[in-house]
Amino acid sequence: MPTALTDLCRHPIVQAPMAGGVACPELAAAVCEAGGLGFLAGGYKTADGMYQEIKQLRGLTDRPFGVNLFMPQPALADMAAVEVYREQLAGEATWYETPLGEIDPCGGGDDGYDAKLAILREDPVPVVSFHFGCPSRAVFDAFAEVGTATVVTVTTAAEAQAAQWSGADAVCVQGVEAGGHQGTHRDDPQADGTGAGIGLLSLVAQVHEAVQIPIIAAGGLMRGSQIAAVLAAGADMAQLGTAFLVTPESGAHTLHKQALTNPLFTRTELTRAFSGRPARGLVNRFLREHGPYAPAAYPAVHHLTSGLRKAAAKAGDAQGMALWAGQGHRMAREMPAGRLVEVLADELVAARAGLPRGAAGAAS
Repeated sequence: MPTALTDLCRHPIVQAPMAGGVACPELAAAVCEAGGLGFLAGGYKTADGMYQEIKQLRGLTDRPFGVNLFMPQPALADMAAVEVYREQLAGEATWYETPLGEIDPCGGGDDGYDAKLAILREDPVPVVSFHFGCPSRAVFDAFAEVGTATVVTVTTAAEAQAAQWSGADAVCVQGVEAGGHQGTHRDDPQADGTGAGIGLLSLVAQVHEAVQIPIIAAGGLMRGSQIAAVLAAGADMAQLGTAFLVTPESGAHTLHKQALTNPLFTRTELTRAFSGRPARGLVNRFLREHGPYAPAAYPAVHHLTSGLRKAAAKAGDAQGMALWAGQGHRMAREMPAGRLVEVLADELVAARAGLPRGAAGAAS
């Protein structure tokens, strides 16, 4: 029987499993050691790469942690739209002197999913979470047998109910304010586009009334007072990504960390420009120029632009990078991840007690 999520850590604070190297073992370990729940990101990694990071994390902490997986995506439906986008990006390839990525027209982005499931069942971790969809009952049952708690990211009450019916132990309720990829179970541009979504507080309240399993709230959270607000709305824990992105333990590129508080980047926007799926990032040149034309074709667009993003980072050009960030990015605080967990916990105590700002930390 899986252990309840809230029993795995001292504080109701979860570090988001940010893919692309951000949620590295050093970051997860620091969060776990400070009393939060750290996560590794299995997305975009090979099965062996994921396994090696788990081994590394276990060497850094003996505290419970989680691993996140991307769900396999449907086969690419509109290759013609991707080819049109490829032509549009030709100038970028010339500018950054790097070829555009190749795409398998039959591939839907399996990402080594089955191999990763096998590893996580054979060598269990405390928590496994899923993004971009919901696994089958058989997957949840298999993890329950080995004592692993399961979480599914949801963006609507209906998705939360589907996760509960399928056997998930908890849901991560993701508001539209969240940085990075929206975890919608069905990417239908005709239905929701890249501008739709529900604010976190309203969504938590809706999901709280719709399901009976624990709720992790995610989306734009940067302060302990905000954590208190989502807990009051019905959440059991709060997940923060952008807040941890700027910590020294984070694997994010230095330009990405600096951009979060750089006055040059004033706002965020949901875009398909870099991956083909709605994801919130800082508005830069690449997003402005290509976002309106990017097709709904994940992970094809992700592979198409991968080389461009790496070349831009190597050239020190933040205008060509995917600068994922939540709406609260300007509130980012540069401090060690463990210290950030402590500060957030103190702020949460103060907010719940109605104390003046900083009073709880001064008294502890």
